[in-house]
Amino acid sequence: MQGADAITFALIGWLIRATLQMATPLVLAALGGMFSERSGVVNIGLEGMMLVGAFSAVAVTYFTDNPWFGFAIAILAGGALAAVHAIVCVKFKGNHIVSGTGIILLGAGITTLGLELVWGIKGRSDEVFGLPNVVIPQIQGIPIIGTAFGSLSPVIYLMFIMTVVCWYVLYRTPFGLRLRAAGEDPSTLDTAGVNVEWYRAIGVILSGCLAGMGGAYLSIGFENAFAKGMTAGRGFIALAALIFGNWTPIGCLLAGIFFGFLYGLDYALQLTLGIEVVGDYISFIQMVPYLLVIVALAGIRRSIPPKAVGVPYEKEKRA
Repeated sequence: MQGADAITFALIGWLIRATLQMATPLVLAALGGMFSERSGVVNIGLEGMMLVGAFSAVAVTYFTDNPWFGFAIAILAGGALAAVHAIVCVKFKGNHIVSGTGIILLGAGITTLGLELVWGIKGRSDEVFGLPNVVIPQIQGIPIIGTAFGSLSPVIYLMFIMTVVCWYVLYRTPFGLRLRAAGEDPSTLDTAGVNVEWYRAIGVILSGCLAGMGGAYLSIGFENAFAKGMTAGRGFIALAALIFGNWTPIGCLLAGIFFGFLYGLDYALQLTLGIEVVGDYISFIQMVPYLLVIVALAGIRRSIPPKAVGVPYEKEKRA
């Protein structure tokens, strides 16, 4: 029994750990999408922004041997790509979906070209230094807790901090009030003398910064290299988490953790059944999280988007 209990505790601990690891990029990108869509701009380009963030983190770390510097540049790179989306959608009133699709293609193209320019290959970069894990030796011997929380990437803790910060900014600051007004009732905001386009652009750029942060976690927080297309649709799952979480910070966190848990089941199945058994069914098992996400989204009933999201705002002309 003791041996069986130990295995059970280890599996539970690994599942919690895998859930947090898988949830982190989803939550960060979902929080970013929240800022963009709360301001009134649809952002399906999160996938491209995550890709650029992931590549930038590895490339800068490769040349500087400083993963924290790479992490910071990844945030800026995601924001820079988001600025392109903001210019198209906010300044030139372009179609948000078309622009977002273009951002995804641009991100994929830039990172593929970057792999060839820096490493001379199109598939996977060389390994670099990753962000050091936060190790808590005092709890590592505790069943479940030690396995789950004994050694985690600092970005996982940052995910929880950013959720609180985003909640405070969105609901407890004048900036957050104006940004929400830009997505709910931009004409009233404009009447109050506030520049709607400015707040929408900031919302989009913030979304890129947070998506870049999520991408950086994948490449130097979870792995130590960049691979072509390594986001593997996580930007779209983050959008699903955003909708599932009803465009709120806490909702994004809970939805991201839920979807992270579905991803974590993949690892739990491999540990439980064994690699040899899973090998024959690996494609089906990897498909399970996406199927469960679709099922979960089908159950959404009360997700209400901002009223003016996706609607270009034309500034009222005053006599």
